[in-house]
Amino acid sequence: MTNVQNDKQRTSAKTNFDAVIIGAGFSGMYMLHSLRDKLDLNVTVFEAGDGVGGTWYWNRYPGARCDSDSYIYCYTFDKNLLQEWVWSERYPEQDEILRYLEHCAERFDLKPDIQFGKRVVEVTFDDNTELWTVRTDKGDVVTARFVITAVGALSTANMPPYKGLSAFEGKCYHTSRWPHDGVDFTAKRVGVIGSGATAVQAIPEIAQQAKHLTVFQRTPTFCVPARNGKVDPEISRARKADYDGIRARIKDSFFGFELNFIPKSVLETTPEEREQAFDRMWDAGGFAFWLANYQDMFFSKEANDVIADYLKRRIRSIVNDPATAERLTPKTYPYGTKRQPLDTNYFETFNKRNVVLVDASTDGPIEEVTPNGIRAGGKEYPLDIIVVATGFDAVTGTLKKLGITGRGGRVLAQEWEDGPETYLGLAIAGYPNLFTITGPQSPSVLSNMPVSIEQHVEWITECIAHMRRNKLAMIEASPQAQDAWGAHVAEVVNATLMTGANSWYMGANIAGKARRFLPYLGPEGVGGYRRKCAEIAENGYEGFEFKSQGHGTAQTIAAG
Repeated sequence: MTNVQNDKQRTSAKTNFDAVIIGAGFSGMYMLHSLRDKLDLNVTVFEAGDGVGGTWYWNRYPGARCDSDSYIYCYTFDKNLLQEWVWSERYPEQDEILRYLEHCAERFDLKPDIQFGKRVVEVTFDDNTELWTVRTDKGDVVTARFVITAVGALSTANMPPYKGLSAFEGKCYHTSRWPHDGVDFTAKRVGVIGSGATAVQAIPEIAQQAKHLTVFQRTPTFCVPARNGKVDPEISRARKADYDGIRARIKDSFFGFELNFIPKSVLETTPEEREQAFDRMWDAGGFAFWLANYQDMFFSKEANDVIADYLKRRIRSIVNDPATAERLTPKTYPYGTKRQPLDTNYFETFNKRNVVLVDASTDGPIEEVTPNGIRAGGKEYPLDIIVVATGFDAVTGTLKKLGITGRGGRVLAQEWEDGPETYLGLAIAGYPNLFTITGPQSPSVLSNMPVSIEQHVEWITECIAHMRRNKLAMIEASPQAQDAWGAHVAEVVNATLMTGANSWYMGANIAGKARRFLPYLGPEGVGGYRRKCAEIAENGYEGFEFKSQGHGTAQTIAAG
């Protein structure tokens, strides 16, 4: 095969590929670069959007920005790129991250092999040819030996079926499908539905422009301050000088950050000692309070209550009206068991005269959308614009919508009705040569995503290289290895407080979705998971079944 990096012909003219990648965000772009430029494979990418970026292409709502520190929310595989790119803030906004990804697409000449504006609707394995057939909504039909899903864990919008929504006479926007030219809230009565991480970012921004803002809250959220701002040039230079060390530390860390738990129980501390620790983490901002707190926070309800009490006191000290403060204070789930939002003036926003909180538990839930607004608790709230910030059908939603049919006609969406079943979150029994980057039952959304993305891309790349070196045509997770991995994922999380919350980690935000913990909270986190995947590869891809080229007998290596 010729070097495709120098082949400027668009891949849309081709119909047969070594690999098809679905999605052109962080993971799909790196996967393309790795397979094409390292293994010299014939690869195409299908992307539903009209540009690269994935979540940063679609999510353009007011206040949208990453909540991982910018110096580690980036690719680390290219040392020159690390040195050359300069982030403007601790937590860059959506447009800056999109510019970064556009720069990477140009730098690595990725766009000629990405087919934009094409949504994959069907992925079918042919038992006779042992190839995948991929179809798009634009009528494309291509075949490939390998299919790699790079669709992101948070990409299928959750749009609750509110009664009367279609009859609303104003404008309605979901935050994950925001108009590219923005929305003008000037002199408008706005309603925001939701109080998760997206809403926490959007609400303070909308409140500054809208004539009146009504926030419809189903469940209050624990927030910690982001403390965003410009990065000190001296700190930036020091980080660039230490990127080898930084990369090693985040790869070996629990969550993909330079953060570590305090190695003691909060119950072993004096009130003064822990208050000082809490103040330090609160003042530092970011995920430290969530991911670098006392080590028993996720395991002991008594310990968790002590930590949560600090945050509750903070809420009550910020919000002026005691009744509003109580409605904004979580009381029904342990701290840290839902996604941690980072806020900038979120609680302060409820001190504004033009902002009203409607809480489902005290004021009544949303009953219907009327032509003129929203009715909740028997009262109608007149609105000109409704912003739906209700999140996503997380982790599994997009994979189930791809129309994946595996060996023998088995349908992934049907097999996952009771929850996902994978091996390592990377492969699925019955679906040969299909890889899922940051798939369910991998660290995924419980990590700094670029760290986990790079680990999966590099593992998949080396796996395919191993197959080519050894003339192997197919790889598939064994049912036994998959069952054992699923049992391990459940055993680990059941020893924590995580299953006690109605969170999207558990699939609880989607009506009818099976309650199953979707990511992997390993005993040693991202670092331990990385070592486990490496060990499996070193042991001849333990738990996978291979088939040689020429339809030879399947070679099975049992899971240990």
